[in-house]
Amino acid sequence: MKLFVLVSRIPYPLEKGDKLRAYHQMKDLAKRHEIVLCCLTDKKADPAAIAHLETFCEEVIVVKLNKALQLARLGAALISSRPFQVHYFFQRKALRLIKKTIDRTNPDHIYCQLIRCSEYLKDIYHIPKTLDYMDALSKGMERFSHTAPWYLKRFAKLEAKRLTQYEHLIFEYFDHHSIISQQDKDLIVNPNRSKIKVIPNGVDLDFFSPRISENTYSVVFTGNMSYAPNVDGALFLANDIMPLVRKKLPTATLMLAGANPSGKVKALASEYTTVSGWMDDIRDAYAQATVFVAPMRIGTGLQNKLLESMSMGIPSITSPLANNALNAAPNEEVLLGETAQEFADHIVRLIENEELRESMSEKGRAFVQENYSWEAAGGLLERLLNH
Repeated sequence: MKLFVLVSRIPYPLEKGDKLRAYHQMKDLAKRHEIVLCCLTDKKADPAAIAHLETFCEEVIVVKLNKALQLARLGAALISSRPFQVHYFFQRKALRLIKKTIDRTNPDHIYCQLIRCSEYLKDIYHIPKTLDYMDALSKGMERFSHTAPWYLKRFAKLEAKRLTQYEHLIFEYFDHHSIISQQDKDLIVNPNRSKIKVIPNGVDLDFFSPRISENTYSVVFTGNMSYAPNVDGALFLANDIMPLVRKKLPTATLMLAGANPSGKVKALASEYTTVSGWMDDIRDAYAQATVFVAPMRIGTGLQNKLLESMSMGIPSITSPLANNALNAAPNEEVLLGETAQEFADHIVRLIENEELRESMSEKGRAFVQENYSWEAAGGLLERLLNH
């Protein structure tokens, strides 16, 4: 089968969740199918990234978006009912190029990642199409509206409302639909949402395997540190949780590791808190952790950071919100907290109890091995595309 894939970013390097999902899905499908990958971008494409993608894709097309026009379209979105992010990623010149590419390559199936790309494909009716919602973006934006700065609250509430409507309306333009978790599926407002197929992410179990390493940091948290849910988690961890930990463990240290740290995250750097920025190998961050903590309070979807930390055998703590998608056994495979005190108590307990750390390390990795692999997820996607 020849598959035309449209994504909103060049899916390499793997510093964002949507890139990670698209990359591994396409790499697995490319073993059995021909992939024509079409990437939107408003940045200069890295030739090395394109060359890497071409090692498993038959063709990689980069569609350059005009940055000035993107900003102008955000202004036009003020009088529209479509989500701001849909306007931001849509340009007529790009539409013409995408349709010409589809006509030239004549694919058997079209795969669209994220609703922000769907305007380019919704009016194509002669080729079967699948839309990957990935997350329930509307709910993530609604949660963000509760914690957003005052100057973003109105925008976030409006965007959440628009996303809810658009997630419902765009459903009918595609033949098949996928999403990352049952929790996200239940949040899509459409009477036919039962038809959406849950296709989780996976983890490279060989790459993210246990290491013998010195635990330089008491606690580690990873992620794209400009992404609002991760910024919120970093602030919560550094400002609210770790001070409680240090009441019992005065020298406890924290590493916040990941690309593009925002100004707020950079400002957290101190004697006991390291803000690493981009790391060439994120495994180096996990390997230095005594405990991994993902204190997610907003956002949706399955947290890749938890799959990676648990796959490396790092005892992990997260929120019920994040575990609703992960579905690990509380108090066995993962510890759960909601308040700063609950998180702090779990951290102290794990640091002081080596037997508990070893037990959670073994059970956490076994859970990920049994339930999350890119091969299994790829098989689910392949069956959906062939349906």
